[in-house]
Amino acid sequence: MTIRLTHLSLIAALAAAPAFAQDDQGEATEGETTTEAPETEAPAAESGGETADTGQDGNPMGLSGGEPVGPEAFVKSEEGAWQVQCVRFPDGEEGDCRLYQLLEAGDGQPLAEALVFKLPDGMNFAAGMNVVVPLETLLTERLTLAVDGGQAKRYEFTTCRQDGCVARFGLTNAELNQLKAGVAARISIVPVRAPDQQVSAEMSLSGFTAGFDSLEATPLPAQQPQQ
Repeated sequence: MTIRLTHLSLIAALAAAPAFAQDDQGEATEGETTTEAPETEAPAAESGGETADTGQDGNPMGLSGGEPVGPEAFVKSEEGAWQVQCVRFPDGEEGDCRLYQLLEAGDGQPLAEALVFKLPDGMNFAAGMNVVVPLETLLTERLTLAVDGGQAKRYEFTTCRQDGCVARFGLTNAELNQLKAGVAARISIVPVRAPDQQVSAEMSLSGFTAGFDSLEATPLPAQQPQQ
């Protein structure tokens, strides 16, 4: 089961859910209508003159396969068109779960990646959403999202990385319920090379409710003491 790299890069670069939750208290985008791993030591070679296992396990040279460093993304479950992607940390703990869907344009080519995560109660928004689009996107035209052909909203792009540009915004309870009740949403962008055209991809909402309800809210980051 393939996992695209964007999920981990967003966690590493944006600290997506915790930072977003903090933004909700100040500068969250509402849109516009239209543990460090413990160190380990390699075992010392015994002095009894023993050589590495030359045996019979398919590794006659005793080569090390290495161990993963840092968090690893994995698919916890699939709900309709959505994957529930989580992160496994070096200490074995699992968390940072969110919904993921790869969106394709009409020609079948990947156009965007959508990630949705749950926010704690009492925030300005019920959920946060990251949409990653290609670098060749005309950022000034923003990203457009419409559910079931209804009123569209535009969202600013907040950052760009090697793997694309990200629109990062909040979903109110009403907007979240609209997604849960909907059939499909449409995400549209404008390419740099064709500024008079719009490219769109359908975001299926099949399984969205079950997937979102399975998520745990990401806790708020610890407040730094004021000096």
